[in-house]
Amino acid sequence: MTQANLQVQDVYTAYGQSEALHGISFDAMPNETVAIMGRNGMGKTTLFKSLMGVLPLKSGKVMVAGQDISKDESFKRVAKGIAYVPQGRMIFPTLTVEENIQTGLENAKDKVIPEEIYALFPVLFDMRRRKGGNLSGGQQQQLAIARALVTNPRVLLLDEPTEGIQPSIIKDIAKALNEIREMRKLTIIVSEQVLSFAMDVADRLFVIEGGKLVHETARADTDQAHIKSYLSV
Repeated sequence: MTQANLQVQDVYTAYGQSEALHGISFDAMPNETVAIMGRNGMGKTTLFKSLMGVLPLKSGKVMVAGQDISKDESFKRVAKGIAYVPQGRMIFPTLTVEENIQTGLENAKDKVIPEEIYALFPVLFDMRRRKGGNLSGGQQQQLAIARALVTNPRVLLLDEPTEGIQPSIIKDIAKALNEIREMRKLTIIVSEQVLSFAMDVADRLFVIEGGKLVHETARADTDQAHIKSYLSV
């Protein structure tokens, strides 16, 4: 039986005395994309920060390929196979595209950027000498994904990747994510409010509300009107 790449077991997270996540549990397999849908303030970013160790768990467990990473610092989690593209992308604006990607290779023996990265994102090859801060929002998002991918993750977390990006680039990102997943058999977890994007990339969709997972559906069984009812203000 194939082992899950990511196992999230009864995770609780708090900001001080205020509990933000209330018993989150789900598994995600190799070569699977899972979308976490929800409005702003429902717990998507808190969940991702908890998975990465940016926020400590109050209780519960996070496992990557059977390894318990629940108490590891963020850099140790990266070494064990989990990569994170945060909301807002957080690239280095004064570094070139090439230098930004190479920051993901900090702990690698070989500092050469794999050819497949530029094959997935040809615009980054064309702009590899350009400063990251001079790229459009969509190009910066592709750069942030490329930087995460060179760490060779088993699990790739993408927090609101379509935010502030024009529709044509959103389609390009969806296509690249599907190619990456097939090529590497990795697990992708994406938090999202754009349902059309989630339907393009995800095998399963969850809805988070008030720090709890309140709905789960396979893509083929998705009632889009029902999902939209959770996303509307």
